[in-house]
Amino acid sequence: MKPAGTETPAKVEAVVFDIGRVIIQWDLRHLFAQLIEDEEELDWFCANVVTEEWHFEHDAGRPLSEMLPERKALFPQYTHLIDAYASRFLDTIPGPVHGTSDLIEQLSEQEVPLFAITNFGAEFWPQFRAAQPVLDHFRDIVVSGDEKLAKPDPAIFELACRRFGFSPQDMLFIDDNEANTRAAKNLGWQVHAFSNAEQLARDLKARGLINA
Repeated sequence: MKPAGTETPAKVEAVVFDIGRVIIQWDLRHLFAQLIEDEEELDWFCANVVTEEWHFEHDAGRPLSEMLPERKALFPQYTHLIDAYASRFLDTIPGPVHGTSDLIEQLSEQEVPLFAITNFGAEFWPQFRAAQPVLDHFRDIVVSGDEKLAKPDPAIFELACRRFGFSPQDMLFIDDNEANTRAAKNLGWQVHAFSNAEQLARDLKARGLINA
């Protein structure tokens, strides 16, 4: 008999990962700390010039050919650093998120179908993808910049269902962003709010997706 208040998780037929801050670390500051020595200036630059909100425009499909000249016109003193955002994007990635790649390997060994939905700029994606062999385990990846749809827009989850060939209730979606997991859950997906690989491992084991 199950303890009161516990539920057996619904069966999962496929697992869908976010990438940034779930599989790989991502931090604009990691790049610009290499280029701006003064801490106060670095703080101001990351809060006002090359911000995550501005970067998200590229994730959502806006081309760099529009974004960069516009930003340089606003902040001409930082032209060289705005150029660095485009030319050194891989330097915004400090490394992998500890433990997640191991879980992907385990899921792959169990022949669990793996997919991803990522908010990622189309012009940065090819160089990033080439540097990440762990993504070879994924059958398909929906990239927001290519589709000009970004999480948490329900349309990107609906597109993923069509692409992946599974119903929402049959997939487990893993993301660190609450707005994204909430959007997926509202569409009927099973979700895991990612904070670290240890908690994810416990959830995957409870669902029978990896061995205890």
